Amino acid sequence: MLEGYRGSALQSLLQINADIGDLIEIEKNGNIYKGILMPSYSPYDDIIVIKLDNGYNIGVSIISAKIKLIKKKSESQKETQEVSKSTKSEIKIISTGGTIVSKIEYETGAVRPALSTEDIIKFMPEINNIAKISAEILFAILSENMTPEHWVKIAEAVKRAFKEGNEGVVIAHGTDTMAYTASALAFSLKLSGPVVLVGSQRSSDRPSSDAAINLYSSVLLAKKAPFGEVVINMHGESSDTYTLAHRGVKVRKMHTSRRDAFQSINDKPLAKVEWKENKVEILRSDYIPKRDEVEEDAKFDTHVFLLKYYPGLTPDILEYLMEKKVRGVILEGTGLGHVATSFVDYIKKMTKDGVFVGMTSQCLFGRVNMNVYTTGRLLQEAGVVPLEDMLPEVAIVKLMWVLAHESDQEKVKKLMLTNLVGEINPRHSLDFFPRWNYD
Repeated sequence: MLEGYRGSALQSLLQINADIGDLIEIEKNGNIYKGILMPSYSPYDDIIVIKLDNGYNIGVSIISAKIKLIKKKSESQKETQEVSKSTKSEIKIISTGGTIVSKIEYETGAVRPALSTEDIIKFMPEINNIAKISAEILFAILSENMTPEHWVKIAEAVKRAFKEGNEGVVIAHGTDTMAYTASALAFSLKLSGPVVLVGSQRSSDRPSSDAAINLYSSVLLAKKAPFGEVVINMHGESSDTYTLAHRGVKVRKMHTSRRDAFQSINDKPLAKVEWKENKVEILRSDYIPKRDEVEEDAKFDTHVFLLKYYPGLTPDILEYLMEKKVRGVILEGTGLGHVATSFVDYIKKMTKDGVFVGMTSQCLFGRVNMNVYTTGRLLQEAGVVPLEDMLPEVAIVKLMWVLAHESDQEKVKKLMLTNLVGEINPRHSLDFFPRWNYD
């Protein structure tokens, strides 16, 4: 079925008996374009979309062009796709939405969630050569609409996937809040295989999309990785050479639009995936090993608040939070972990009333140290707990999870300072801090 094609493009493809997945060649204006025929989402009747060897999709107008069929989709690939639907899968793809399952709405120029997970597999049929794939559409939402209730449903879906016999799980997710979801899953799951969150910075039907390579390498990672933990796998550099798997509790989106936007913070990536060679290189030996059985314990208390301090912020905000019955606050303080000394008495009242108050740093790289300056010592005396090198967003997700399991403040404090899944790195290397080359 020539999905999405119509008009002159459809007629040209029918004439050469081409189908989605076939290798075709288009000669136009002295140039030759050879690639795999892909579904079309173009509003134009004369555009044929092919995937080049480098992983990019391009659209070529067939006006004044010659088109010919080079090779039909391999029988082995067809068999693999048929088996994937009828037998037990090895890798489960769970779709939650986001740009990786979105396309351009050409009428408005907006990006909207529109593709099914089956469409993703059509978009990158090569993944069927890695493992037997099954797919599930759990949600079709943008990541800014993700909530803790969604985290619970994702965790339950992951558990089901492993109980069904899958060796690994790939979760398609929007990039903006993917790190929050990764943290939530990391605290909620003990795993018998890898859980790989993947997204794309550019939608699947754009020539510069990173969706295909990210998806392919994530399936490869889910199949080959030896660890049993949650990671985010995205482009490792601006071109298409490799992707990097970052630990789910030590990663942040560091750029709004670059394809290599994700970076490990105060940590190194767990693995490098060279997708062209089908190679997974494990970069560290301290990964969480696979367990025999998966366990799921996804509960979150949302009566928390992440407060970013800035000059001029007044401490009466804490009174408001107490009126709202929050059970915990994560402060995103300056430098080594500071807020204005005018906050001290308010914090003292909060902690006395049983509210947990933890300190992280806006600097992101490095760790808080509240013993260096007087302000830090005063805040600690008021009950603020320094949270080592935990990222602010990881700390707030962990606090939600901890408060859903404990009510005693001392037990909450102990758990928040316990390194559960690699969220706290006791030792830092100079290599953790990025140095950009401006030459």
